[in-house]
This record gives sequence, structure tokens and C-alpha cells, in this order.
Amino acid sequence: MADRRGPLAGVRVVELAGLAPAPFGCMMLADLGADVVRVDRPGPPAADPLAPPPGGPLQRNRRVTALDLKSPPGVADLLRLADHADVLVEGYRPGVAERLGFGPEVCLRRNPRLVYARMTGWGQHGPLAHRAGHDIDYIALAGVLEPLGRAGAAPHAPMNLLGDFAGGGMLLVVGVLAALLERERSGAGQVVDAAMVDGSALLTAFLHGLVGTGRWDGPRGTNLLDGGAPFYDTYATADGGFTAVGALEPAFYANLLAGLGLDGDTGLPEQYDRANWPVLRQRFTEAFAGRTRDEWATVFDGLDACVTPVLSPVEAPGHPHHHERGTFVAVGTELQPAPAPRFGRTPAAPPRPAPDPDRDRVEVADVLRDWGQPSRRNGDVP
Repeated sequence: MADRRGPLAGVRVVELAGLAPAPFGCMMLADLGADVVRVDRPGPPAADPLAPPPGGPLQRNRRVTALDLKSPPGVADLLRLADHADVLVEGYRPGVAERLGFGPEVCLRRNPRLVYARMTGWGQHGPLAHRAGHDIDYIALAGVLEPLGRAGAAPHAPMNLLGDFAGGGMLLVVGVLAALLERERSGAGQVVDAAMVDGSALLTAFLHGLVGTGRWDGPRGTNLLDGGAPFYDTYATADGGFTAVGALEPAFYANLLAGLGLDGDTGLPEQYDRANWPVLRQRFTEAFAGRTRDEWATVFDGLDACVTPVLSPVEAPGHPHHHERGTFVAVGTELQPAPAPRFGRTPAAPPRPAPDPDRDRVEVADVLRDWGQPSRRNGDVP
């Protein structure tokens, strides 16, 4: 078996192949040392724009097998895996796993210590539970999408990072880890209902606090943290790049003015004079347009002003901070984000490339043997 190090070494996970959020959550579990076995459907993968690309980061650190879960033999093999697993992750619509014969009631009856994690958009119950949806729908209904965008413009979808990954995959990981920890006390597994709409709503806890205290009271794009404040925004530079500014506190704001050469300008409005924010924004816009992005990075390199260059995903791994910390690592022939968080006593092993579904496929019997269980025998019943 491959080197498995990290705080989750020894944890066995069965992952039923799915789309973005569940594979991301299982990637994190595998990064931290869990032995994740992905169960694919037999045959070529179905075309889907959200399907993880073969060999991509979301598929790393796995073993892979293939089972026809619409057939009794396939279900029987899955149940054998679940019998000896710590965690099972599925991302079907509510009721599908039950209909196919491997729902949580069946699995937990056979293995009472199993953590049965269910990743869905709308959750296991509610009026929308059986409806289709995508990231943009979940964040829209959770109140996350409406505040995003420029003043006077339509809400702007921020890729699928908030619903699928922050509100979905990471929520799944939190639920799995909490259930595993509770199992140490009770000895019993349980079902984890991880819904992207719930996770997306949870991300707005801080925003609800601002609304409740009257500190978020304007339309989209006019508030302190949504681009409304000129000292918390991005600015175009002379080369067509962008610089990010987050100088909220007075000390950082003073350094921002110093770096821009505006610290001696007695005609500037006060920082929190909201009526004159358009004037302040215009002065910042003109100043940043005078140099390139990298020139501004050099100017602010020695100033604690919360000013950074806006890097593309391709550029980010080359930044000196990431280079020193190893924020990105080589996995096979490509750079990928490194496992996180980091652990002092039980660090994770370097990520392994994603398995080739055909060349690297393993049999259920091999997995069970690795897990110290007898291989499937003729005449076995689920």
C-alpha cells in the first residue's frame, strides 16, 4: 500500500464517485492520511462539465475500483466495503441510495460504527430536496449571491467556490471529522447530512452580525467589505494588472497613503467620510494607474498596508511566500495546492497523482485484504 501519513492515517473511506463537492471533501480526507477508495461506475465516464478531470487534483491520493451499483453483485461488494470502512460518502439525490439497496439504514445495521456522509445541494428533506441545482442556485437561496457585485449591477457569480467547495466539500469534511470524534465516545456511527445550501448560509454568519448591528445597511457594492469602500477594493495598474487593497485600520490606511504618495495631500477626505468616498476612490484610481502591478508590489513590500498584487492561478505558485511555505507542490507533472492545514507531529505525506481508472483499478478483494479482511468467497451473501 502507498505511504499514508497524517492525522487521519488508519481511517478507511469509501467514496461513491460524484461531482465537485464530494470529491473535494474526499481529497481533503485523503490528503490528511485517510485510505480513500473511490467506487466508479463501470465503463467510460459520462460527459459532465463538472466531472473532475481525469488525473486532476480532486482525484489525487486515492485508490479506485468499479462496481455496477444497479446490480445485486455490485451492491453486495459495496456493502462488504462499507462493513469494514469508517466512512462512506455518497452524493446522490435523497432516496437513491435506499432504492439501490445501500442506504444508511442497511449500512448502519451491518456496521454500527460507520459514518454515513451524504453530500447534496438542498439536503435530505425540505421542499427542494429532490430538485436539481448547482452552486449558483444554492448560494442564491442562502443569501450569499445577492451581496456580490458592483453597485448598480447584477449579482456576480464567484465561480463555484462558495457553494460547491466552501459550503459543500469543506462542510462535509467538518461533519465527517466531528462524527468520527463523537464515535470515540459513543462507539456508534451516524448519518451526516451535508447540504450546500446549509453550508453556504453558514458562511454568512459574520454578514448577519453586521446587518443586525446596522453596519451593513446599503445596497450591493456600497458597504465596507463589498467594494463600496475605496480602501477595500481592487485597482487597475499601468500594465493592465490589478492590485488589492484592504487597508481598513487607521495604521494600515496611513501606510497606504504613504505608499501612494498621498500622505501629504491635505485635500483628501477622511477615511470613513462615506459621502466623499467617490472622491477618495478617484484619487486612488489615478495613483494606481501610474505604475505597473509589480512596481506597486515592490513599493508596498516594506509597508504594512494590506496591499497585494492580484495574481492569477497560474502566477500564484511562483510568489516567494508560497515558494517558502510550499503552498503549492508538484504532483506528478503539475503544480497543485498542497494539503492543508499543517500538523506539527503528524504531517501529511506528499500527495500522490490521481489513479488512472483503467490502469490502476483495484479489486474489492484486494481492498478488503489490505484492510485485514477475508476476500470475497463464492456463496457469500451481503
